[in-house]
Amino acid sequence: MRTVINGAAVATVDARGTEYAAGHVVVEGDRIVAVGDGPGEGDVTIDASGCLVTPGLVNTHHHLYQWATRGLAADSTLFQWLVELYPVWGGLDAGITHTAASAGFARLALTGCTTVADHHYVFPRDGGDQIAALVAASERVGLRAHLVRGSMDRGVADGGLPPDNLVEDTEAALLGTEAAIDAYHDPSPGARIRIAVGPCSPFSVTEKLMREAAELARRKGVRLHTHLAETLDEEQQCLAEFGCTPAEYAEALGWLGEDVWLAHSVHLAPEAIRRFGATRTGSAHCPTSNGRLGTGIAPVRDLLDAGAPVGLGVDGAASNESGGLGEELHQALLQARQRGGPTALTVREALWMGTTGGARCLGRDGELGSLEPGKLADLVVWELSGLAYAGIEDPVAALVLGATPPVKLLMVGGETVVEGGRLRTTDERALAVELAAASRRLR
Repeated sequence: MRTVINGAAVATVDARGTEYAAGHVVVEGDRIVAVGDGPGEGDVTIDASGCLVTPGLVNTHHHLYQWATRGLAADSTLFQWLVELYPVWGGLDAGITHTAASAGFARLALTGCTTVADHHYVFPRDGGDQIAALVAASERVGLRAHLVRGSMDRGVADGGLPPDNLVEDTEAALLGTEAAIDAYHDPSPGARIRIAVGPCSPFSVTEKLMREAAELARRKGVRLHTHLAETLDEEQQCLAEFGCTPAEYAEALGWLGEDVWLAHSVHLAPEAIRRFGATRTGSAHCPTSNGRLGTGIAPVRDLLDAGAPVGLGVDGAASNESGGLGEELHQALLQARQRGGPTALTVREALWMGTTGGARCLGRDGELGSLEPGKLADLVVWELSGLAYAGIEDPVAALVLGATPPVKLLMVGGETVVEGGRLRTTDERALAVELAAASRRLR
């Protein structure tokens, strides 16, 4: 069975930047088999006139469990926000995590996202199987997931930020991480679930855990992820405690390389940016979350020019209550231009970061991030025929500069997840009811 999407503008985001004003994309099974100009042929035809087809967006950093704690600490700095929320998150159980993650996956799908990297680092002692809850949520909604098994082993008693009852023993954290890899990581082509290793941050993790987590990841052949250089507070603490910047600390512990992508990367010195590029260390840029917490504007233009992979991230919905990925294209462009002037980022570079750049951060750019024959059929058809886009001749400019368009169709591996702006895999109203109940129970 071949499905052909006809009549749409097509932005392939391939290496040549190929685009078609009125083209087609043909899907067979879980793969794209043809992309080109004019109409294509298939067994099932979808009329996408007035639409734009792009690769599915790739979310490189999230905390799905936080969907149950949106709206708290609304006017706080990052450290204040964490201090207020850590005790609340201590009440997480697998049921709450599953509900929050299901709602988060659903929102992401409705805003054009097909692949989600979720960094989960809270494991209450009586919280049940948190990773299984996330896996089940991704399957419920139908998105591709890179689940980062996080960890914290440095509580308040050891100079860290989290409460002592919310951190793990170092060895327990490493064993739990390895168990998650063994149970759920799928290294095969087209995998729906992959696991990465992700100690939370330098201010919540010991040097021993950071170093041994990197060794574990490389022994198991999986990727590495953590928060880094998000705030000036973090930099000052790192300088006082270790005598170096967060980026220098990460490099000393083996945390720069092609198998690493780091969240935020806001406060980087020119030498750190050069090292990110030289080592091909990825950066997950989270513009809305950084704006919400006032942490600063990441040097995206400089990272791109240095050759570092840069993708977009929503971040946890407790610091980005909207929780959608499509709007991050717009926010990334605005923040880059606020920092570097009107030529600092183009609309097509913003789309590249949301697709190919994100896939590169996750080590999946051979399968995801562009519309090319042989790649996975993860794609989104954006509806651009309404009043909000009338008169914008360039469809990519309409997508990036305008309001996030409705999703006419979202496919993951050739399977329909969103159609006509509605989820087809699960009931949105039921998710909302479940989420409200879970939030009340947690708080």
